[in-house]
Parts: sequence; C-alpha cells; structure tokens
Amino acid sequence: MAEEEVLLFSTWASIYGRRVEMALKLKGIKYKYIEEDLTNKSPSLLKYNPVHKKIPVLVHNGKPVAESLVILEYIDETWKNHPILPKHPYERANTRFWAKFIDEKCWPAILKACWGEDQKEREKAAEELSKLLQFLENELKGKRFFGGETIGLLDIAANAIGYWLGVFEEAAGVSELLTREKFPKLFNWANEFVSVSAIKENLPPRDKHVAYMRKRFGMVNASK
Repeated sequence: MAEEEVLLFSTWASIYGRRVEMALKLKGIKYKYIEEDLTNKSPSLLKYNPVHKKIPVLVHNGKPVAESLVILEYIDETWKNHPILPKHPYERANTRFWAKFIDEKCWPAILKACWGEDQKEREKAAEELSKLLQFLENELKGKRFFGGETIGLLDIAANAIGYWLGVFEEAAGVSELLTREKFPKLFNWANEFVSVSAIKENLPPRDKHVAYMRKRFGMVNASK
C-alpha cells in the first residue's frame, strides 16, 4: 500500500493551524508542513481553498479539507487511533457545541478584552469573558481534561484559553484574565494541557509569539 500524503498549509502563529498540528501529533500521523505568507498567498493555497482563501488547509491524498474544527473531525474519522471525539452521539454533540462556543463566544471576547478600541470596551469584554470562562469551569466537572483522562477535540479547541490567552495578555499589557483564584479547575487544566508533549511541541515560542502580537496589534496599555 502506497504511503499516504498529508499536507498542512498554515502559518506558525495561527491558533487554528496549531490545532490541526496537535491532532496530527497526538495520532502520530506523518505530514508535510507548508508555511504560508498570508500577505502573498501561494497558488496551492488558493487552489485548495478557493472559497475562503484561508489557512489551515489539510490535503490528504490530493483532497483538501478546510476550517480547523472540520479538519479535526476529518482526522479523527480517518485515523482511528487515539480518538479525540467521544463515541456516544450525545457526548459528540456536546463536544461540538462547546468547541463552537469557544470560537464564537470566547475568542471574540478575548480579542476585545486585550485589543479593544478603548479601556471601556476592554473592561466590558473582560467581564463578558469572565462569565464565559465560568461555563467552561463548570464543564470540566473535576475531569483531568475536557476529554476525560485523555486530550480530546474540545481540549484542542480550548487551546485558545490554555495558551493563547496568556500570550495575548502579556502582549497587550492587560491584567490576567484566567486566574487560579477565580477559575481553579480551568487554571489547572491549562497548566496540565500545555505540559503534554504533543501539545507543548506544537506551541509557538512564547517570546517570539508575544513580540509578533505586539507588532501586529500594538500595546494598548503601555502604562502597565
């Protein structure tokens, strides 16, 4: 049987691309990584994702799959070892719900809390984010990971909180939004999550990432 060809088009600082790399690493899938310059997108990227023209794109034996959460499900359904989605239909649906919650609710709140147009908008977003994080705190229910004893799709999606949030706080110079005092379960989860080798190996270098975000968005609170 011929060896499968797996390509990943992404950029080093993409939260969505890093999700895909985490899933590939957890499952031990060999792949070729293609770094994209989003200011000068390659013909291959435009060919494989003509609708959105965005990364990440996974190409499996010539067939492209776009959108990070869709790619994660495709990976899980194609390579059965180390499942990242639960078996039970209800639990699978619940996982999809919370992953969407992170992308559609938490992520915009994180961006506004760190890089809102003014102090008032940032404070309002921080309050909103605190309420959203409480939902995730409750969802952990004393589990080691959202996926139970092993990392699952929801843990990978929640990397937005487990790693990216801390980088954004430092880069923007805002107060810590995820604290042990307010969210002990979520705080402990984040520390354990980023310590797992398959995750740790697929996180951007923190200093480089902070510098990149400062350059991209600028310091909104330089007085801190």
